[in-house]
Amino acid sequence: MLPNTGKLAGCTVFITGASRGIGKAIALKAAKDGANIVIAAKTTQAHPKLPGTIYTAAEEIEAAGGKALPCAVDVRDEQQINNAVEKAVEQFGGIDILVNNASAISLTNTLETPMKRVDLMMNVNTRGTYLTSKACIPYLKKSKIAHILNLSPPLNLNPLWFKQHCAYTIAKYGMSMCVLGMAEEFKGEIAVNALWPKTAIHTAAMDMLGGSGIESQCRKVDIIADAAYSIFKKPKSFTGNFIIDENILREEGVKNFDVYAIKPGHPLLPDFFLDEHPDTIIKKVESRGAVPELKEEKPQPPPKPRSGAVEETFRIVKDSLTDDVVKATQAIYQFELSGEDGGTWFLDLKSKGGNVGYGEPSHQADVVMSMSTDDFVKMFSGKLKPTMAFMSGKLKIKGNMALAIKLEKLMNQMNARL
Repeated sequence: MLPNTGKLAGCTVFITGASRGIGKAIALKAAKDGANIVIAAKTTQAHPKLPGTIYTAAEEIEAAGGKALPCAVDVRDEQQINNAVEKAVEQFGGIDILVNNASAISLTNTLETPMKRVDLMMNVNTRGTYLTSKACIPYLKKSKIAHILNLSPPLNLNPLWFKQHCAYTIAKYGMSMCVLGMAEEFKGEIAVNALWPKTAIHTAAMDMLGGSGIESQCRKVDIIADAAYSIFKKPKSFTGNFIIDENILREEGVKNFDVYAIKPGHPLLPDFFLDEHPDTIIKKVESRGAVPELKEEKPQPPPKPRSGAVEETFRIVKDSLTDDVVKATQAIYQFELSGEDGGTWFLDLKSKGGNVGYGEPSHQADVVMSMSTDDFVKMFSGKLKPTMAFMSGKLKIKGNMALAIKLEKLMNQMNARL
């Protein structure tokens, strides 16, 4: 963990979406130095699934040693932004750092994203960042520190990151384009940078997206807070950078990243938009040949034609089902397979003892997965990670993502047994 230096004592940090998650973690790190934190967020009353309000965050900030100004702000509302900026300047005398963290997400493709959701992402992510920056810039120009930090990714134009969730990517990249433009526009006056995590970060929003159980594949919010803190310590000349949390902390001399893991030693989920192409990673995994092919322990029958591979895979899966697996999973999976030996198959991990078979399940599926028969066999034999298949577009998932992730865990256990 990165130690506090006291560098931000008396500085005013304006953070959007600071009532929970990454925004709040950055606020608490700065508060330990004795910073003034403006909590510009929407939540004034507790949400059933997302803990934390601007008032509970304010209490935590004060307890950590900072001063807090909770402001009820929807970043889509120009008047609310302007009011919060005025209040901040009135109470603390200026603004030194702006963190554009507020974000809306929907990992859905073009036909499945309602326009209301598209507008929300564009207006919160891109427009909200632009608007809040515009309102704070006159005050940032007067500051000795003068930093804008957007929680957004490097501008990676690989089509892979657009094809599955085009609207979300446009909205996030809009935040990154603000970095590109404003860093140049205000060079020498204000440092403008982007920060993005190398791996998935565990927040309440991630729980909603990925479901319970995802946390073991995530790092804690502390890694982003530490990375942000190390950016704030840099001079105004450090600008126009697209920073990855782990990289900047390595430069700061951090060597042990296990302290940031929810479950040290557990494989981490790579975050979206980062350079290494999932297909490259898949090829590496396949060429390494680390995972054995599915093998029978009984005497081998004569080799079947390629078309029986799916049936064979399901038979082996069926043999490895236990009541414990069913109890732990409680889900019905439907597979829409294209190619030879394709069609509809199911894996029922809800009914007693579990079941697999050809055709639709007797009860509605919780998750529908579409892919080629080839990729299906690779996936169940451990040669293709479901996460990588999903990110590279080889696997399409409809339904409950949390249960889809549970299946990935299950596959890992099955591979260990096969």
